[in-house]
Amino acid sequence: MSDPSAPARPRRILYGRRFGPRLRPQRKRLLDERLPELRLQVAPDRATAPRDVFPDGRPLWLELGFGGGEHLAAVAEAHPQVGVIGVEPFMSGVAALLGTIESRRLDNVRVVVDDARLLLDSLPDASVERIFILFPDPWPKARHHKRRLVNAETARACARLLVQGGRLELATDHMDYARAMLQALLPVDDLVWTATRPADWRTFPELGHPTRYEAKARAAGRPCVYLVFERRSGASSAKA
Repeated sequence: MSDPSAPARPRRILYGRRFGPRLRPQRKRLLDERLPELRLQVAPDRATAPRDVFPDGRPLWLELGFGGGEHLAAVAEAHPQVGVIGVEPFMSGVAALLGTIESRRLDNVRVVVDDARLLLDSLPDASVERIFILFPDPWPKARHHKRRLVNAETARACARLLVQGGRLELATDHMDYARAMLQALLPVDDLVWTATRPADWRTFPELGHPTRYEAKARAAGRPCVYLVFERRSGASSAKA
């Protein structure tokens, strides 16, 4: 057990630049006006109670690294009874999602603009029904693998958060990362890979909308891998 009096270790940031090209005035307006309304602030020393986010106690879904928000917005629109929390550190992607939220009048989305691990650490056990991690940055160089979002630590954290029967759904077009995902997830006793045949990992069930990264991969002829893990019934997760 760690010593609570010891100084906290600095977090290794999993992402690089927070801003891309200069934002257009409309997107800057969205960040100035809409983001404060929808932003969920997460702190390392404070728990996040789902009812503080969505007071009606609706089911909670997460998307970690939502990019431009194409999939997240489609899911939120198709499932208005669900509360969706999206995590994305890049402001250009956040602004794109805010534009979609405004145009489609979505009221069941909240946004975390930070490292996804902060949110994973702050939520209580068995509080999330579905978690999406779609086409995360593969960080292909070996020296950068430590920056990958999907690793043993986040695999255990996702297992802890999922309700019994909850699902963790992942996608990548980078074959080395797909193997690394499996190496991180398969040892987690509380999770079971649902695939029983090759077609199960070649197609993504119920994908709300292809992300821009999936579209680019398919246009370039790169095959995509889709992994679905389910929280075992009756399992008890170890803390991440």
